[in-house]
Amino acid sequence: MSVLAPLPASLPSELQEAYESCRRETARWAKTFYLGTMLLPPAKRRAIWAIYVWCRRTDELMDSAQAQTLPSAALLERLDAWEERTRALFAGRATDGFDRVMVDTIERFPQPLQAYLDMIEGQRMDVLRHRYASFADLQLYCYRVAGTVGLMTQEVMGVDAAYTSAPWSERPNTSEAAVALGIANQLTNILRDVGEDRGRGRIYLPQEDLDRFGYSEDDLMAGRLNDNWHALMHFQLGRAREWFTRSEAGVRWLAPDARWPVWASLRLYRGILDVIEQLDYDVFNHRAFVPRVGKLLDLPCSYVIAQAR
Repeated sequence: MSVLAPLPASLPSELQEAYESCRRETARWAKTFYLGTMLLPPAKRRAIWAIYVWCRRTDELMDSAQAQTLPSAALLERLDAWEERTRALFAGRATDGFDRVMVDTIERFPQPLQAYLDMIEGQRMDVLRHRYASFADLQLYCYRVAGTVGLMTQEVMGVDAAYTSAPWSERPNTSEAAVALGIANQLTNILRDVGEDRGRGRIYLPQEDLDRFGYSEDDLMAGRLNDNWHALMHFQLGRAREWFTRSEAGVRWLAPDARWPVWASLRLYRGILDVIEQLDYDVFNHRAFVPRVGKLLDLPCSYVIAQAR
């Protein structure tokens, strides 16, 4: 049975069906993220599902089974066409149901076009480079493919009126914290998926860090678990946690009906880092994830934290 709350009667049934498709896609491919969205009011959760599906469709241009067989030139052509289609969305033009929910979402919660273009540029980075010399290079990539999500969703989440209602108040800028959370999530993805990414010839861990900890690319490709690997991963997890901490500062600015979902998502995703530690950093042979029972048990804690500004 669908948990999608009814849309206003004025909206056509095909739009409602398209939103329901977005819900199913989110539930299938982003279980932890989906759990967090279910704590949002219906209108906000639908918008977040629509944005998620756009992001997933963008990612699939690069990572689908078919995409893996295409040459770089063909992938770049795909991205160029997707950019034009995305610009059309912001002009109110849609070609399928997923496009229509994005047009509807943009009308209800105005979005920054540049964030979407930046994400597409991040996909171009994946076509053109499979190594990152420094963390500064990786940070740019993480911003483009994930930090942008924070910019896409911050207008949906909204800002607490308590921070904006007084005559002397200035509207808080949540962008920095929103981007930080996206970067933290992407760093977590990278650490969880080291083993999977090496199979595609990609190494996202900065080369400067591999050199610093004396762990070679050959070691990584062979999946060697040694002291150098443990030290390297300990450092990487600490960096990711620092980005989660940066993001926390901005959560308190969010509208009351968005704070709990964001706190829940933040804490649950950060929990993946704890699982990596529990696996003794063996991400070559195991996939780190937070069990469903752990997610459910954490929700009350997130709720309590969300009540404090």
